[in-house]
Amino acid sequence: MRDHRELGSLLRRLNGKGYGAYREIGGGWRFPGFLLFVDHVQGDPFATPSRLRVRVPMEVAGIPRDFYRNRSRKIALEDFLVRELARWIPRLTKGNRGSGHSGRFSVVAFGQCILHRTAVCVTEEHVEAILSVGLPAAGRRILGHEAAEMFLTELPALVRQALTFGSLDKAAVREHVACGEDAEALREQLGEKGLVAFVAEGAVLPRESGVSDRPLREGVVPFVPPPSLTVTLERPNRGPIRGMGIPEGVTLIVGGGYHGKSTLLSALAQGVYNHIPGDGREYVVTRREAVVIRAEDGRFVCGVDISPFIDNLPNGIDTSNFSTQNASGSTSQAANIMEALEAGARVLLVDEDTSATNFMIRDERMQELVAKEKEPITPFLDKVVPLYRDYGVSSVLVMGGSGDYFEVADTVIMMDAYRPVDVTARAKEIVRKYPLKRRPEGGERFGPIPRRVPDLSSIRARTPKGKLKIRATKMAIQLGNSVIDLSRIHQIAEVPQARAIGYILAYLSENARRFAGKPLAEILDRVEHTLEEEGLWPFLPARYGDLAAPRRFEIAAALNRLRTLRLT
Repeated sequence: MRDHRELGSLLRRLNGKGYGAYREIGGGWRFPGFLLFVDHVQGDPFATPSRLRVRVPMEVAGIPRDFYRNRSRKIALEDFLVRELARWIPRLTKGNRGSGHSGRFSVVAFGQCILHRTAVCVTEEHVEAILSVGLPAAGRRILGHEAAEMFLTELPALVRQALTFGSLDKAAVREHVACGEDAEALREQLGEKGLVAFVAEGAVLPRESGVSDRPLREGVVPFVPPPSLTVTLERPNRGPIRGMGIPEGVTLIVGGGYHGKSTLLSALAQGVYNHIPGDGREYVVTRREAVVIRAEDGRFVCGVDISPFIDNLPNGIDTSNFSTQNASGSTSQAANIMEALEAGARVLLVDEDTSATNFMIRDERMQELVAKEKEPITPFLDKVVPLYRDYGVSSVLVMGGSGDYFEVADTVIMMDAYRPVDVTARAKEIVRKYPLKRRPEGGERFGPIPRRVPDLSSIRARTPKGKLKIRATKMAIQLGNSVIDLSRIHQIAEVPQARAIGYILAYLSENARRFAGKPLAEILDRVEHTLEEEGLWPFLPARYGDLAAPRRFEIAAALNRLRTLRLT
């Protein structure tokens, strides 16, 4: 392996040459206290930045084993180190030098969640971080002296400050790691306590704005659990904590407009992830298998059994194997539920505002006018109890306009000026006072859950010229020449997760024979097991640092919206 002083000499020698000469710096370099690997050299100052890995031996990094002794602590520690790199880059590096993206170090963008990221990896042997760097140039001529300053002065300073324990804020890293471990411990207790979610006393649920995931700072009403739903859970680092436990079964969140119903549901939806200290939702935790369900006009549906909700369509269309290029609100919501159940969902989160009205309810007047034999849709109202009874799948529903759901609810929580009130007893009194005249239409059983076998070769991650093409935003993934619409998949927390989904789908496509004949649920089991045991690396063609692990449900959701998808 070449010495760092040789790298400095090489960079100064390249000064003024054509940009392509930067290729000579590829490979490994030995620095005092760490190793540098230049894994990718960009071909142009305007191209995707070059990719570096720095590996710091643990005897140099000096991070005590206690900080990464289990999976939740390790993920939180790595997440913290990514944030440290991002914090110190603008302080220790000069930034733009020359044309295009020249002269800038960067790491993956991140939000409020503690996620399993590829940007930093901590093992007992070393700490490894992946950075992007725009190699400096004037036009397309190398600025070798500036590059030497970046590699020989700025990079070592960044490594010392962000990746060695002696330079870290010990209290901050300890709090970050403890926060991640405590949230995970709370989530583990939900099932044994018969709960689907927990919202800690004092939690701050509102966000800064519709486009910001940061907590609201002014005019905040801290969360106060109603006494009848208050439970105490244990944290390994901070001890017992009180909060509202949402029981298994059917739970309604009701209340007037702008009183916090949807804010609570959104916090529950994001409670499948751990959050950083100071987020306000650090101890809002939801079962990992919770999935947001909504209507999605125009979505693609491939071979889904939606017969529990929709049957007897005109023209004899078979709804046990239903496909469409352009689903209606009700059929899309039915498909979303059935696909979530197929992927293993145990909790459904539904907001009336984003649902198809005719899917959620059919009142007695409409029943009187349109006979059941003329109406193919069985409303969710008539299936929500059989779903829990037959499969143990709970539902949490925001309801502002339909009291018919009081009939089937086990728990009713009213948000009153952002404070929850247990009104279950009052709702049951109303049910007795005003008994429903409508006729249940769902039958005693929920119906079958799909068990589809996808043809993974129908995932086309390469262009016609054979190039692997994966690009992602939070709204869409471009996979080959196809675009997957993610705009209404609520629980993708960050773009790095969407990018990772693209690579996982590409991996499944490239290894289609290995999974041939396997049901989708089994494929997701294997993907999830690999993510937990080995991380994202087995799915990637190279060492990329801009990814974060997704859940199985968002992988399935993306696959189900891929319009080239076919079943065997």
